[in-house]
This record gives sequence, C-alpha cells and structure tokens, in this order.
Amino acid sequence: MKSLKPVFLLSFIFLSGSLFSQVPEGVTHSGQNTGQKKFPLGSYIELDNPTSTPLQEWKKNNKTIVGWGDTNKRYKKEEPVSKNTLSKKIELQAWRGEKVSAQWVVSAGKKDLDISVELSDLQHKSTKSRISKDNIESAFVRYVLTDELNKDRKGACGHRNPANFDSTLVADVIDHINPNLEVEKNTSRPGWLSIKVPENVSPGLYSGTIKIRSASKTIQKLPISINVSERVLPKPKDWNFHLDLWQNPYAVARYYQTNLWSKAHFDALKKEMTPYANAGGKSITASIIDRPWDGQTHDPFNSMVRWTKKMNGEWEFNFDVFDKWVEFMMNLGVTKQINAYTMIPWKLTFAYFDEASNKTQYLETQPGEELYEEVWVAMLSSFSKHLKQKGWFEKTYIAMDERPMETMQETIKVIHKADKNFKISFAGAKHPELYPYVDDYCLSMESSFAPEVLKQRKESGKISTFYTSCSHTAPNSFTFSGPAETEWYAWYASASNLDGFLRWAYNSWVLEPLLDSRFTTWAAGDTYFIYPEGRSSLRFEKLLAGIQSFEKLQILRDEFKKNNNIAALKKLEEIESQFTLEHLETASASEIIKQARKKFNSL
Repeated sequence: MKSLKPVFLLSFIFLSGSLFSQVPEGVTHSGQNTGQKKFPLGSYIELDNPTSTPLQEWKKNNKTIVGWGDTNKRYKKEEPVSKNTLSKKIELQAWRGEKVSAQWVVSAGKKDLDISVELSDLQHKSTKSRISKDNIESAFVRYVLTDELNKDRKGACGHRNPANFDSTLVADVIDHINPNLEVEKNTSRPGWLSIKVPENVSPGLYSGTIKIRSASKTIQKLPISINVSERVLPKPKDWNFHLDLWQNPYAVARYYQTNLWSKAHFDALKKEMTPYANAGGKSITASIIDRPWDGQTHDPFNSMVRWTKKMNGEWEFNFDVFDKWVEFMMNLGVTKQINAYTMIPWKLTFAYFDEASNKTQYLETQPGEELYEEVWVAMLSSFSKHLKQKGWFEKTYIAMDERPMETMQETIKVIHKADKNFKISFAGAKHPELYPYVDDYCLSMESSFAPEVLKQRKESGKISTFYTSCSHTAPNSFTFSGPAETEWYAWYASASNLDGFLRWAYNSWVLEPLLDSRFTTWAAGDTYFIYPEGRSSLRFEKLLAGIQSFEKLQILRDEFKKNNNIAALKKLEEIESQFTLEHLETASASEIIKQARKKFNSL
C-alpha cells in the first residue's frame, strides 16, 4: 500500500507446483541457492560516506569523547560530538515488564578505536534486588545509505533516480550481532542499550555502570540508573495496541538464499519475525493470490494458496503453504488475526493452473462480473471450510487496500455470498458507507473517524486504526525521519481513541538493506523497519516505546476511572491533547513526547 494513486502492472508465472513471480538474483525458481550473490549477515563493512569529513572541526575536538546521548537523535558519522551535548550519567523511568533504551556516543578524535561494551548488573539502591545484565542487550548503531523527500518537500512517492536526490549515511541499524566494532579516527559511533525490566523485581532505583572499552582498556565508565515503578506492563502478546506491519517471507528466502518454506527458510524467518511478535504484532500477512501488489517490492509476494482448475471444470484449492506460514507465526505469538490478501489486485488478473491445458492460465475479471463471482465464491467457500477445520475462521479477515468504494461494495457481496460470517479488513480512503461491513478499518493518517463512529465500532468489537505511507512528509518512518516520529504514532492513536497502527512493510527489503536503504520508488526506508538477522532499527525501537506508552495510558486511564480520580484523568487528557497533526506543525515529535513523558511520569 503506497501513495493514494498507485499504478502497477501485474503478471503471473506458475512454476514447480506453486505460483511464483520474479525470481531473486542468486536463487532458482524453487528457491535453490546458486551462489551467485552473497548478502551481509554477521560482520560487514558499511558503505563509504558520501559526505566529506569536516577536518577543521575534528582538529578542535582531537580527543576521545564518550557520553550518553539522546535516543531521539541520529548522530552523524562524519561529525564530532560536542562533549557539552552528552551526559555523564543517565536515569531512566520504567514499569516492571517494560523495555527501555539508552544511546551512548563515542567520537574518535584522537586515534582509531576498537570498541566493545562491558555490562554490569543493576543493583537496587537499598535491597539485594537486582536487574541482571542478562536482561541488558548491547548493540552498535550502524550507518546505512539514505536519501530525502521529493524536491517539493510534499512527500516521497514516485520513481527515483538516485542522481536526482542527495544521498547520505544515516544512523539507523541497531546491530546486536557484532560484539566489537572499529571506530576510525575522525568518526563518531553511537551504541544502543536495551534493558528489559523483569516483571518480578522490587520497585525502586537500580544503578550500575557500563564500560566502553577499546581493545583491553576501559576508556569511559558510564553510570546508568533505572527508576522502576510498582506498576506492571503486561506481556506483549496481551497488549491491546493493534500493530499490523505487513510481513514478507519471500524477502527472507531471497536474502538468505534458501528454498521457500524449507527448514532453513523457517530458521531465518524466526530471526526476522520474532521482533514483530515481541512488539505485540497482531496480524499475520497472508497472500492468497500471486503478486497481490505486483512488483512494488524488490521481492514480490507469491500465492500461499495453489489454485487449480480440474479437468471436469471444478476448482480445487491447496492451502498447505498457507497453513505452514500461519502455524509458524502463531507459534511465535502472533495469534490475533490473519489478513488474507487480496480479492482486488491492481490489475484484475488471476493466475491458476489449468489441468486441461497443463499450464498456467489467467482470468481477467472484476467485481460485478459473473465470472468474478463464480471463481471467488468457489475459492472463499473452500477457504471458509478449511479455516473452520483449522479453528482459524474467526481470526481470518478477507483483506483489501486502497480500492474504490464501488469496487469494495461489489466485492463484499461476493464475500457474503460465500460465507456471510467472513470478516473483512480494509485500509484506504474514508467511506462511511463501508463502515457497517468492514470489521478492521484503517484510515490514512490525515483522515479520521467521527467520535460517535469510533464509539459504535468499539462497542461492536470492530478494529479502527490508521496508516502512514510515502505521501506523508512527517511523521513517517523513512531512514531519514526523526526517530521520535514513530514513537509519536501510538501516542496519537491513544489520543484519537484509535486501536492501533498499520504500515505496509515490515521487512520488504531492498537488494542490500544493511548497506543501502534506498529503493527505485519511494523514499529510503519506506519498505522495511527491521534489518537481516533480527537487527532492529532506531525507527522500530521508538515505535515499540510508543506502543508501551499506549498500553500504560490505557492501564492508567482504567485505574483512574475505577478510583474516580478525576484530577488524574484530566491530566491524562491534557497530555494527550498535544498529540495532533496541527501541533506537529509548531513542535517536533521529540519535543512533544519529551514534555508528555515528564508529565506522565509524575502521575
């Protein structure tokens, strides 16, 4: 799902008993590794910096400088960090069960450094309780190539010629794989700490020290404290925030060069999908036709359902791949919802294997036509029966995105003819006529539901969310966007009484995502949040921080209502009142969140 007026071409190829589209470089049609292309996994070298180093600035800062930085800032590799902008110590606020983060920075103004981090337990101020260092993850922030908004600064949609856009290295990858990293003289390097506060620790202040080392020598000790509240954040699987980031298993097969749906593929998928589950991901993205969005990603989606027209003219549908994928995701903890895409691709052509001709054939039909109804009633009837046998029917939504209202209305008729109890998901323009029929409705960020509509939808158990796309200048999740912009999303959802957030791409990687986040269409980073081997990003960690705040806001609101604490409820309303698109025109997401957290932590 991209800009509001996408134009795509669609083609299908049937191979090896399954529907396949474009075959990635280095992989055969069956997914067999040919050895033609190797992509970075463990250690890797970042691309050269296209921005020149300001040597005069480094001459003024010719020392090794280390300190705590700001998690909302992307520190530039080529620039020295002023000692005055860093802190010697840091104190974080956390609920029990919450994950919190901190960012440190080193500027190598004197010599090359070989940086590693030594962690310590965090000890309670007055008891023997501690937060073990096993709950602390250390990572380096790595640099990836990015670009910029369109020249009119009104968005980032459309075909991109790299020569027409400024390219820079930007801090985004959170690399927990490598325990040490060389920091060359006259460069800066951030590091990232993630601390998972156990649910059963005693409340109070916990303190410790991390050591930043170069080779065998400690170059800086950085004190860190966490003030742990008595309140407890539930486990991610129990969060209410409806997080729907579209997963792309085909990108993982290409990058790791594995056979599709092999053990090696699922082993790789576990690394990549676990962060989504740990962020409380709610929806499983399943493609029930080939190339539902054509080639809008480097790795197009194949069909997880095999469509066959038998010799006698009857339709047969095989759901083996669909089952494997759904079972895998559910085992990771993503169990709430299955979104099955799509009955309305951009080019209304549907591929199937025809036994009579022994080859792939194509149906060209659209909602409102007799042939469309005939084929989709057959498919959905078979699908409904299969889902009920698996116990998944109530979790499954027939999903569409950015389609015209009239087309949606005709499609809904077909869905209900096949099974009147099928749930429907739609992301796109605001069509009040569709509200009664859509169980999971996601509006573009600039649109909104009327308060009475949201109230009715909540009372009936329907989901109401919002999404961002390349058409939004800010807030957004490009690799050059301010990190706090993704954290802002969940605060905005809470303030707007929405259930959550959708983004069209969790891991639709570009060719070499660890090195270059640019794509042939749309701004850099638009197609993915996480990096290979389960590496996180500043954008994803801040998104998680926002989701945790959403949960905390709901918990506090329920507590204050139960206790009839009117004053505290009013403070919550005042905090949330700042999270509007209008306020973002005069203040940054980082500034708004900073002020909100200060007030929130005092409740």
